[in-house]
Amino acid sequence: MKNLVAFLAAVMLLAGGTSARAELVDRVAAVVNRDIIPLSEVQQRAAPELQRVNSEIDPHKRAEARAQLMKAALDTLIGEKLMEGEVQQLGITTTDAEVDELVQDVLKQNNVSDITQFEQLLKNEGFTLASYKDMLRKRVVRDKLLRMKVGPKVKVTEEDLKAAYTQYTRLESEDVEVHARHILVQVDPKATPEQVAAAKQKAEGILQEARRPGMDFAALARARSEGPSASDGGDLGYFKRGVMVPAFEKAAFNLKEGEVSEPIRTNFGWHILKVEERRNVSVASYEEMKPKLESKLLNDKTEKFLDQYVQELRSKANVEVKM
Repeated sequence: MKNLVAFLAAVMLLAGGTSARAELVDRVAAVVNRDIIPLSEVQQRAAPELQRVNSEIDPHKRAEARAQLMKAALDTLIGEKLMEGEVQQLGITTTDAEVDELVQDVLKQNNVSDITQFEQLLKNEGFTLASYKDMLRKRVVRDKLLRMKVGPKVKVTEEDLKAAYTQYTRLESEDVEVHARHILVQVDPKATPEQVAAAKQKAEGILQEARRPGMDFAALARARSEGPSASDGGDLGYFKRGVMVPAFEKAAFNLKEGEVSEPIRTNFGWHILKVEERRNVSVASYEEMKPKLESKLLNDKTEKFLDQYVQELRSKANVEVKM
């Protein structure tokens, strides 16, 4: 259910804390014309990336990284508030049918056929079906606004596509992909430091087994891994750069064939990784890549013009940042 999880993660609720923290999240982060953006909303939007920073970034650099993420989240929310004002002024609306169609698309993409199961997934992330639909409704009207204001400016020419393909072939021909297996020792997201340390110790014990001469890593993964790929011997198949989380990818592409990594920490727990094979990436033809390149270029250009449009709205609005 990767698409659903990724979509929900963008608005996942941040867990509460002490009374001092509760007082903090009630602060006003910004005022956009007459609308208020509370600090709690900024924290909610930044939550998934803040979790990544806490698990992957050097402790000495975390404060700066968190500040940058909070600023980026606030800028995004300010842009959304400004666009909501434009939506109201222009009278852009959506229908229940359009929202329901989006919900069905999410269900289909994630192989969820039972609406009750879907509601439970939403509940786990702090949503009701009604609040989720309300979020989708805002997304639909903003998309309509962007098609109206930004869409006419976004054009991709054949020259753009050929230049992008040339860049793609240059990068791909220099790259490799790896075939890897892994063993996972799970760690609960709410685990205490002691539980995290105990899981690491367990992973280090498995690592010693994995590095024994003649050890069948796939058999060890089937016996010891706590991840969903255990039954396949921890097989991750072939993957390129940019697919796995940074810590995992760094280890995978630095290992030689047959080497086993030290325990790697991700949001799922501790991983022990073995690279089975490395091979050069085969370059797809222009015709094969054209739809993907066109989609990427359209997205990139849309983002560029969206940033310009939001800056235009912001220059005309009364925006007071208090965070």
